Amino acid sequence: MKTSGKRRGGFLFKLAKMSWTSYIKGFATYLQLEKSLSDNSVEAYLRDVEKLHQYAALQTEAMKPEAVTREDVETFLAWLHEIGMSARTQSRVISGLRAFFDFLELEQIVKSNPLELIEAPKIGMRLPDTLSYPEIESIIEAVDLSKTEGHRDKAILEVLYSCGLRVSELIALRISYLFPLEGFVRVIGKGNKERLIPIGKSALDAIEHYRQSLRNHQSVQDGSEDYLFLNQRGRYLSRMSVFNMVKKYTSTAGIRKSVSPHTFRHSFASHLVEGGADLRAVQEMLGHESITTTEIYTHLDKSFIRNELLLYHPRGK
Repeated sequence: MKTSGKRRGGFLFKLAKMSWTSYIKGFATYLQLEKSLSDNSVEAYLRDVEKLHQYAALQTEAMKPEAVTREDVETFLAWLHEIGMSARTQSRVISGLRAFFDFLELEQIVKSNPLELIEAPKIGMRLPDTLSYPEIESIIEAVDLSKTEGHRDKAILEVLYSCGLRVSELIALRISYLFPLEGFVRVIGKGNKERLIPIGKSALDAIEHYRQSLRNHQSVQDGSEDYLFLNQRGRYLSRMSVFNMVKKYTSTAGIRKSVSPHTFRHSFASHLVEGGADLRAVQEMLGHESITTTEIYTHLDKSFIRNELLLYHPRGK
């Protein structure tokens, strides 16, 4: 194996006699500095590589990253199948490992990517779960505004549905990102990419009620002064706290679907498409790099149209 001391993106890789842990740390730095990926995206990639690392540790002879072959990868994927991993998750792991070995090839640690000819398992298109507009309303109405956190929680739900934000974007939302007079909110999405999203009057009103009733009177911890949504200790919210909050109000509203903050994002997009919104505009608001990702909502739209026909057409029943 060649030893390289070249500098990439402002950091130095010493490639001789490195362990899995060292390579993975280098990969993480590469994703952060050169690819400008968010912390959540980096963690997802690292989890995929760790699965191969764990598998390598189980082998009789320790498998080093630079010695991994296509056959090793195929055996690893068969192992994932045996332990019950879904085709969709396997596909994601393949994508993460392909990026990892691309990095190793770039750094001249491996001569070629062992995943180059590996095909992801075929998976059927799974349409995301969505909520109807009445269901959205019932969840929002389930918030008890007499409680201290009530106006905050209502504002969070209104923003999730009004803007179609990812939960990571919601908890990172700052007061200085709001432009109520213009009717826009500034969002920092995946890869630190910025976009402006229109925000509706209901969401703006809910934010204003929250700020007047609670946010403006809270004791805020250092570093959280500009964050819009805070917990009771005056710190910005965690992802899990938003997940739990959504689950609580969904249950209170008597909705039996599996609902998460991302369900509000899917509902936002599907309702726009159902209403005739331009797909490019929806892509821009969601922050999708490819229009292909957004096109899934056209399938949701077709499903909606079919259900309407079956429900209301005299010969549909």
